[in-house]
Parts: sequence; structure tokens; C-alpha cells
Amino acid sequence: MDLFAHIPPLILAAAGGHGAAAAHEAAVQLAPQHHAWLWLIPLFPLIGFTINALFGLKLQRALGKRANHTLAIGAMVASWVVAVGCFVAMLQAPTEQRLFRQILWNILDTGNGFRIDLGFALDPLSMMMVLIILTIGTLIHVYSTGYMAGDKAYWRFFAYLNLFVVAMLLLVMGENFAVMFFGWEGVGLASYLLISFWYEDVEKAQAGMKAFVVNRIGDFGFIVGMFTLYWALTGAWGPVPGAVPTLSFHELQVQFVSGGVGEALGHIQLFGLPILMVIGVGLFIGATGKSAQFPLYVWLPDAMAGPTPVSALIHAATMVTAGVYMIGRLNFLFALSPETMTIIAVVAAFTAFFAATIGFVQHDIKKVLAYSTVSQLGFMFIGVGVGAYWTGLYHLLTHAFFKATLFLGSGAVIYGCPHNQ
Repeated sequence: MDLFAHIPPLILAAAGGHGAAAAHEAAVQLAPQHHAWLWLIPLFPLIGFTINALFGLKLQRALGKRANHTLAIGAMVASWVVAVGCFVAMLQAPTEQRLFRQILWNILDTGNGFRIDLGFALDPLSMMMVLIILTIGTLIHVYSTGYMAGDKAYWRFFAYLNLFVVAMLLLVMGENFAVMFFGWEGVGLASYLLISFWYEDVEKAQAGMKAFVVNRIGDFGFIVGMFTLYWALTGAWGPVPGAVPTLSFHELQVQFVSGGVGEALGHIQLFGLPILMVIGVGLFIGATGKSAQFPLYVWLPDAMAGPTPVSALIHAATMVTAGVYMIGRLNFLFALSPETMTIIAVVAAFTAFFAATIGFVQHDIKKVLAYSTVSQLGFMFIGVGVGAYWTGLYHLLTHAFFKATLFLGSGAVIYGCPHNQ
């Protein structure tokens, strides 16, 4: 529990009162520490994806299917070992030094202050997500060796699984909005490829396309929120004393919490609305797409058309947790907009009740679990929507494991009953 020692002050800050001062202190004290291993965590699954994507069919024909899954699972295990090493190092570090950061290189620098770096960061929140992704992801890879054993495109399936994990790791480890967004879009692409894996079946191909299109709608909101935030920091809609335009999460948090930028933005309006509300609602729309909240939940039940291991990966360890993670990552921003927090809580409460009610009358075992996931995500968003970030993220952790178990168990039932769901 000591690993998450800096989270309670942030929760108190969201609630207001004396906690705000504690959050200021926490943000100032959390100093980034360089860590040379971070890039290895997404690298190994990327290597697994690349080799299987380019040479997987040849490997399958020459050495058998064992070569494909050995490569994919080996990449996952190697990444997991590096992540555990980082976790141990984080446990041993003082609380104020539990932020590991590594900037590999500069991707874009316009010369007028706009800069995009390829960088990774690990703090207690992203560390939790990385361990969830790699632990459950590795188990799903192992499970898939039996479930997909009879499929001709065995090599392609494991290439896509590795790609999914790479994208999710970029999303949660991204040091800035740009890297997160690259992972955000990568997750959408990988989900499309996996949901429509059996694309010869028109229904399954359409389910993949539906997931892709609905997520693009949510992504538009994410883009609007991200760039509105950046332009607001440039002073486009009014002076913001002390603001330095940046996409870095750590630099944004320092400016918002201890630099007075959040308070200054609170006095600016855009189209007659508080600009913090515009930013927050835009980002939340992005979260509703990825995390299947009303009204953008419609893709998730149809996503059950994909192989069961894909359902487990999407529902437990990867895609649907992205929106909750993003709001937890930007808690310092959302906490300054009570209107946005209210919208999140109300939409989440309605989604939780609405999806659970639909789930009552489903007969397909995977669709029952799909609507259960939508409902449980609603509970997570209720937690972050009322400022209790710790409760929402804790439920994310517990849900990942019990929902993965439920899906893999349902897969065993389907496999044992001639694919009768």
C-alpha cells in the first residue's frame, strides 16, 4: 500500500478543503528520476509482433505453430520481468522519487515552444497498469495456445495480440499526450484487427468495423480536449500567468497544482462555457468511446464476435480500462471542473444501471459478460467522477482479474460445447 502513498492527497484535493494543500506538496515533491530500462518494456512485445507479422507464416510452416506462440509468449515474459524489476526499484525508492522517466529522443520541435518527445514514465499509477497488462496479457497468450490451436492463421493471431499489448503499454507509459494518443489509436487499430479476426464471416467483420468507427467518434472528443488544453496554455483565449505550453503530464501537473495555472484557467470561458469544462468534457467523450460508456457503449457487446481470448484481453487488461486510466492520470485537471465531474458521475451511474438491466435478459454467455463489463466500468467512473480516484482505480484492478477469469472460464465452456454460446 505504501507504493500509492501519493494518491490520497490527490483525492483530498479533488474533494477540496485541506487536501488541496497536501496535493500541492505532493506534486512539488514528486521529482522525476531517470530510468534506463523503461523502453525495454514495450520493446519486447514490439519485436514479437514484428517477427510474427513479417515471418510468422514461414515460421509456422517450417517449425510449426509452437514457434509462433513461443516467440509471442517469450516477448511477454521478458517484458514482464523488466516491469517487475522497475516495480522493485520503485518500492525501494523514497516516496518523493517514485516517478521514473526516460526521454529517448525528440520527434518534433517547431521552434516556437511546441515540442513532442518520445518518452516513457512510470509512477505508481502507470506501474499498476503495466503489471495488470503484462500479467493478464501473458496468461491470455498462454490460454490462446490451446483455444486457437486449430486456426490456420495462428501466426497472425499472436502477432495481433502482441500489437495490442504494445499499444496499451504506450498508452499507459506515455510521458506526454502525444505518446498516449499514439497508443490510444494503436489500441483502436489492434481491437479492430482482433475483433474481425475471422473476417470471412460478414457478421464478425462488421463487428470489428463498428468498434473502429465508434471509437473514432470518441477520439474526436479526445483530440478536441487535448488541443484546447494546449492552446489555452498559450494564452489563445486569455492570459494565463505562469503557463508554459506543454504536453508532458508531469509538467502539466506541476503547473496546475503548484503554479496557479489551474486557477487562472478557471476564469477563462470559451463559447460561454468554462474552458476547463470544455477540456474536461472533450477528454471524457474520448473516455466514453474507449471505456464503453453511454452512448458510445454500443461497440462492446458486438465485440464478442472475436475469439474469446480477445474478449478477455479487451475487457480485462487493455482497451476498456483506457478511459478510466486517462481520467486518473489527469485528476489534477478534472478536479478543477465540478461541472465535468458531475457529468462523469451522472453518465456513469446511468450506464451502470442501464447496462446491468440489459445484461439480465441476455442468453449469450459472452454478451452477459460484455454488459457486465459496461456496468462495472460505470462504477469505476462513478468513483473518479466523485473525486474518489483511489476507489475507481482499485475497482479497475480487481475487475481486471475477475473479468479475465470469467471470460477464460466461459471460453472453456464454449470450447467444450462445440462452440455453443
